[in-house]
Amino acid sequence: MTDHINTDAIEQPAATPPVRPTTDNVLFYERKPAGFWMRFWAYLIDISIISAISSIVILPLFALFGWETSGSAWYAPYAILTAIVFYGYFILMTKFFAQTVGKMILGLRVVSLKTDHLPWTTLLFREWIGRFISVTILPLYWIVGFTPLKQGVHDFIADTTVVHEESYRKREMAKTRLEGSRLQESESI
Repeated sequence: MTDHINTDAIEQPAATPPVRPTTDNVLFYERKPAGFWMRFWAYLIDISIISAISSIVILPLFALFGWETSGSAWYAPYAILTAIVFYGYFILMTKFFAQTVGKMILGLRVVSLKTDHLPWTTLLFREWIGRFISVTILPLYWIVGFTPLKQGVHDFIADTTVVHEESYRKREMAKTRLEGSRLQESESI
């Protein structure tokens, strides 16, 4: 006896048409990164303020006590105190205001690329260690002009960038979808 299977009773799935990807263009605005020259002018303003603070506070104290201020060694007391003022200024101003006075005047702000606020660890790496590297090896600061987000070495270390507060740039992102799910994203300026 042979087993006979009735193939007419089994339902065949309906043929589905081939899936075609669709592309949607999404337009959004992002803050415009501050370039080399804007950051340079802000830095010069900040250096002027730091120099004024050191001349008004630290220099008279050394003169009052008769201490030497002309020591050329990095470990001289005057050099240590001015370094504390230098790094303290950048760390505290960036922590509490997300900008220094120079950045305030020029409308710039430091933003984190990972979080909404700037944690202490990020600030210490950016403003102390990263700035020490950038100030020590000056050409490293020039890379700000050549990176897409206008980041210096200290920005790469801390995953931050400096942006214009009131200036935005338009970006268009093409999203390719396959049956309602996101398949691929690509950017264009």
